[in-house]
Amino acid sequence: MSTLLAKNADVLVTMDGIRRELKGAGIYAENGMIKQVGPMSELPARADTVIDLSGQIVLPGFVNTHHHLNQTLTRNFPGAQDNNLFAWLRTLYRAWARTDAESSRASTLIGLAELALSGCTTVFDHSYVFKNGNTVDIQIDAARDLGMRFHASRGSMSRGESKGGLPPDDCVEDEDFIMQDSERVISKYHDASMGSMTQIVLAPCSPFSVTETLLKDSAALARKHKVKLHTHLCETLDEERYTLEHFQMRPVDWMETLGWLGDDVWFAHAIHVDDDEIAKFAHFGCGAAHCPCSNMRLGSGIAPIKKYMAAGVKVGLGVDGSASNDSSNMLAEARQAMLLARLRLGLLPPEGPQKYMHLSQSHPVRAKEWMTAREVLEIATLGGASVLGRSDIGSLEPGKCADFFSLDLNTIGFAGALHDPVAAVVFCATQTARHTVVNGKQIVKDGQIVTMDMQPVIATHNRCAARLLEG
Repeated sequence: MSTLLAKNADVLVTMDGIRRELKGAGIYAENGMIKQVGPMSELPARADTVIDLSGQIVLPGFVNTHHHLNQTLTRNFPGAQDNNLFAWLRTLYRAWARTDAESSRASTLIGLAELALSGCTTVFDHSYVFKNGNTVDIQIDAARDLGMRFHASRGSMSRGESKGGLPPDDCVEDEDFIMQDSERVISKYHDASMGSMTQIVLAPCSPFSVTETLLKDSAALARKHKVKLHTHLCETLDEERYTLEHFQMRPVDWMETLGWLGDDVWFAHAIHVDDDEIAKFAHFGCGAAHCPCSNMRLGSGIAPIKKYMAAGVKVGLGVDGSASNDSSNMLAEARQAMLLARLRLGLLPPEGPQKYMHLSQSHPVRAKEWMTAREVLEIATLGGASVLGRSDIGSLEPGKCADFFSLDLNTIGFAGALHDPVAAVVFCATQTARHTVVNGKQIVKDGQIVTMDMQPVIATHNRCAARLLEG
């Protein structure tokens, strides 16, 4: 049995049922599962691994609900820096299709390491371009080697330009092969047990890159094996125009006809929805992955996150691809989510007699739409766990996985903000995790990845990225 004691935290944010924030506290875990959380006087004095958290704040590990790890190869890509979604995709599809096995492993490791350094412990990746020797197996192996909790997608694209889709024909796959490989990946890797480190999700890419048949067949296969479903939806007005033109329905209504509304489904972005569609998500139990940085980068819009929360829709955070965010930083994403929700409120037309009241004044009618620091931290932890359908992560309490991270409070960036260190995590400049622990094992120690030497990975990644650009 392996044991872990994380001790002497200045502040420990539990996210438990009563949202306790403890002072002078710690965590004791056995075999990757938390046994005790509380004051040091109540915890064992010894363990196989002891982490001193003096001067630090500890939070549950962040849960990333939408990413494209291979896209770290095409960050800041020439020709794609100043485009909206459809033009951006057309610029990058063929570059992604040139991703080989070496490139895929390096980019997966780079993205996961960057996430771990920003407090993330569980990652869902939406890969859907499997060409040139790249497979989901490579990504799963990379995540295991680094030690991250990983939800991998067997994503797909099957509708090329000749069939009315957006991607080039040479970037899509045969649907029979997609279904066979999806069955293989689920059978080989999916682990639904408590504390699972690897799960599989079926994730056709988008309404404009797959056929109705593939969406229906993927949903049937996912439900046969009890794995979750994911796709992009309502990301841009271009997508809405596409479904109206091709199917005479808005995206949400169209997905409903294909069996894609349910509590085993979550959608990336989900920006352009009306109140009826939000109510429909809530009724069916669908979730949403909020990706504020990418939505701003591509000019896609501002998702109605507070409306989702008020309606009971499950909401998590996603950094999205590193070619539409250009970083894989969950702390930065949380901060942006809080700020963007407030901006959206400021852009909404005032209601009733309060329309003459300046928005910076107290406004009880609108208060429910104001995003607080603690709310966004809850979205990044418990919210993401709910979206992924996991009850064993997202909070620090007995019976949950020992997934957490710490930040040093004695930094320039936090100076002057320690009257509320929990809010400072979101309001102040983004910090690097001092320690990140996944399944009771340290991935980050004193601000450095410790499960592997990252310098050779960086060198390989830069070489592979240059090769994609040259191609």
